[in-house]
Amino acid sequence: MLAAPNIMMSSISEKPTASLEDYLEAIAMLKKQGGKVTVTALSKSVGVKKPSVYRALKRLSEADLVIHERYGDVDLTPKGTRMADEVCRRHKALFSFLTDILMVDPEIAEQDACSMEHALSRDSIHRLERFISLVMECYPGRPDWEDIFNHYVKHGRDDRKIKAHRDRES
Repeated sequence: MLAAPNIMMSSISEKPTASLEDYLEAIAMLKKQGGKVTVTALSKSVGVKKPSVYRALKRLSEADLVIHERYGDVDLTPKGTRMADEVCRRHKALFSFLTDILMVDPEIAEQDACSMEHALSRDSIHRLERFISLVMECYPGRPDWEDIFNHYVKHGRDDRKIKAHRDRES
């Protein structure tokens, strides 16, 4: 579930707030799941009451990001689709980094990715995606460094380095 949003957006030409991006992401996810995107579905997905959804849709509509007639389904405009795709891409990259590289529990990673996706620049996300791609391409499966990292997280040290240092001193 996405975080309960704060829907402020000071200008139509500005980047939407994190909460409005959450609505765009939720709309895109609901569309991808094949269901109708309704105020009720958005309310459940985002975890807010329907009046909050109506206020957010009004702001998104004013920004030419969604099409919504009262009591009708919600759809993304081409501009809204591009923005939603970008938010989903950032979320996916962060979730992958947290779960596949740092081995964070998926539930925690989901919450963290949702928070982080709004804060990082496009350039940082692009570099993160390239890093994930490099790691997954160069170390397919379960690489040795994951075991080393897990040990380091658990014990705060790399015993292999300590052993190698002791061996050199002997």
